[in-house]
Amino acid sequence: MNFDDYRGIWIYIEVKDGQVAPVSLELLGAGRALADKRKTELAGVLIGSGVKTVAPTLFQYGADVVYVYDDPIFEHYRTEPYMRALLDCCHKHKPEVILYGATPSGKDLASAIATDLPTGLTADTTILDIEEDTGLLLASRPAFGGNIMATILCKKYRPQMATVRPKVMKALSPDPSRTGRVVEEHIELHEEEMRTKVLEIVRETTKKVRIDEADIVVAGGKGMGSKEGFQLIHQLAEVLGGAVGASRDVVEAGWIDHHHQVGQTGVTVTPKIYFAIGISGAIQHVVGMQNSDLIIAINKDPNAPIFQSCHYGIVGDAFEIIPLLIERFKEEIPKVKAAADVKEEIRHA
Repeated sequence: MNFDDYRGIWIYIEVKDGQVAPVSLELLGAGRALADKRKTELAGVLIGSGVKTVAPTLFQYGADVVYVYDDPIFEHYRTEPYMRALLDCCHKHKPEVILYGATPSGKDLASAIATDLPTGLTADTTILDIEEDTGLLLASRPAFGGNIMATILCKKYRPQMATVRPKVMKALSPDPSRTGRVVEEHIELHEEEMRTKVLEIVRETTKKVRIDEADIVVAGGKGMGSKEGFQLIHQLAEVLGGAVGASRDVVEAGWIDHHHQVGQTGVTVTPKIYFAIGISGAIQHVVGMQNSDLIIAINKDPNAPIFQSCHYGIVGDAFEIIPLLIERFKEEIPKVKAAADVKEEIRHA
């Protein structure tokens, strides 16, 4: 491979119900930093039906160019047509790096592309950087059960590729004045050639707690001792109007369902306030909550690693501290709400 032929940072853009997926906007923010460091273009790749209209949004969030494959055959995500479109774009324009959201479709497409090109793929990356002179992508992620951070390189092949979980990166503030270049691409595909067909889309109707959207998350770990002891986490979350999170150990013990799990093998959250109670602070958990605005840890072990990742730490027994917090919050929250109501009345007077 002649690496000089490969230039540009690409983001695979996911669109759902006419809206750009938040993870794609987050990756544009990360990609902008990489592109600026390499002094190259940041591109979004749009594949879908009727998706060209979202291109201006991508420019506002940092893209310089958008490659568009807009055709009815791309109405629903399927591996084969999407893979063939992205491969076509890669062969034509030769990107140096492609980043995907670590979503079901993003992971599926990335692995298919990596196999066909062929090239390497780093999954569930949490830190991205690039060498300014060589263009070598530095994709870091927890390894060996979360005990170390491994930086994975792809030295022999291009493009370099990685998937990144939602909520790990930060989207840029949109700039309505930014514009860019739209490149409309086309590949000849026929429905009868496709080996899979979408017969029906069944929407999930089971209501689940979306802890990744909560402003306050109260998370508990094995330090809560038992499923009964873990109920204190639920009580504190209820008083605060927050969502309940958990460490992997708690989920594996059967104290709470998997969709409450925070961390590398669970959900990444970025609430305004994150309580880590009875959680040791293994790196695989920390990567799922480290971007929270305020992190408060409670642990009876003063040497627990979680105290290296929090803004405020309380050393003590959670079974003594949580009831005190619940009692005090019950007293103070109504006062805060009353004061806010008064301010709102004055503002409208």
